[in-house]
Amino acid sequence: MSTLQRVKCQAKAHPLAMDAVLAAGVLVCMVAGSFVEPRHRDSVSWALRTPDLLSLLLIALGAAALVFRRRAPMTVLCLTGTVSVIESVTGDPRAPVAMSAVIALYTVASTTDRPTTWRVGLLTMTVLTGSAMAAGSLPWYAQENLAIFAWTGIGATAGDAVRSRRAFVQAIRERAERAERTREEEARRRVAEERLRIARDLHDVVAHHIALVNVQAGVAAHVMDKRPDQAKEALAHVREASRSALNELRATVGLLRQSGDPEAPTEPAPGLDRLDELTGTFRNAGLHIEVARADHDTTLPAAVDLAAYRIIQEALTNVQKHAGPQAKAEVSVVRVGPHIEITVLDDGSGEDDEPGSGGGHGLLGMRERVSALRGTLTTGPRYGGGFRVHAILPVKNRTPGEDPA
Repeated sequence: MSTLQRVKCQAKAHPLAMDAVLAAGVLVCMVAGSFVEPRHRDSVSWALRTPDLLSLLLIALGAAALVFRRRAPMTVLCLTGTVSVIESVTGDPRAPVAMSAVIALYTVASTTDRPTTWRVGLLTMTVLTGSAMAAGSLPWYAQENLAIFAWTGIGATAGDAVRSRRAFVQAIRERAERAERTREEEARRRVAEERLRIARDLHDVVAHHIALVNVQAGVAAHVMDKRPDQAKEALAHVREASRSALNELRATVGLLRQSGDPEAPTEPAPGLDRLDELTGTFRNAGLHIEVARADHDTTLPAAVDLAAYRIIQEALTNVQKHAGPQAKAEVSVVRVGPHIEITVLDDGSGEDDEPGSGGGHGLLGMRERVSALRGTLTTGPRYGGGFRVHAILPVKNRTPGEDPA
């Protein structure tokens, strides 16, 4: 830290002590000036003189008042202005008592607003200069009178300039702090959104594959003794489902890796192009599924494609878990204008709990995905039995302020 910076820190920490030091310096300057008398003849020269006792008393009062210039700037200005007027009227020759008034005027200008600076500055200049010209012992055009006018104007102008710069620096600092807070809030918001998305992906992957593993393991245990070939086939499906779950978990958790960790998998996120593979895993688990597609090879944005895949995956997982062993499912993907509609129906008997009734997060996750894309999701039981999941997703991502119509 430089010497100037240390002085500034000390001034902020101990303002009264710094004002006392300033008052002592001004006192020394005024006392020194009172012992010097200018002589104007052929050349400018200086001579020593003995100041009056009244002048020394006024000098001491003006300097002492400056100690409290920050606590009561207007009061200090009135006091220093009064002793300056008394000195300019009675002093012959004069002592530089007006120096204390200039410092006090500077303080007022640097701590108030501009209109107050103009009013107080003009009043101080008028009173000090007018009294010196009208009632002083010197002619009105004397250099000392003009000096009072000039120095009071300089004090007011300098104080106003310091106040303006201080306000400008403070505005820049507040703008920078506000921008930093905005960046931090945006970063926290993005982190929260990313955590929510990863949580949804983990739920979809785990719920889907663990449900398949559970079903196939039950089949294998049931037919192990009587039909070992069928049990072997079920165990092969268990192995395939678990491998697929591990691969997707590895790809999802890879998003959480740090910069120094091994390279994360680069497998693309699943989409509707893998719908046949998805339904095949459920068919291998014993679920009868019919698929109808009328999307005309529509190219979807990555977020919409992933959401459509995850909605179908979660809906079929719910059918597998809740609709009963004899349930049938229908999946349709249809392009309707600027939207793509995803529908999953089942005719389950409802022997198990309805989807979402057990406190799971499947339907909630689907609803969050659809809401994030500005789409709509409708879920509920069908008349006559079964369950229906219907999602409408925009083919093109919309911004939050865009009209959904």
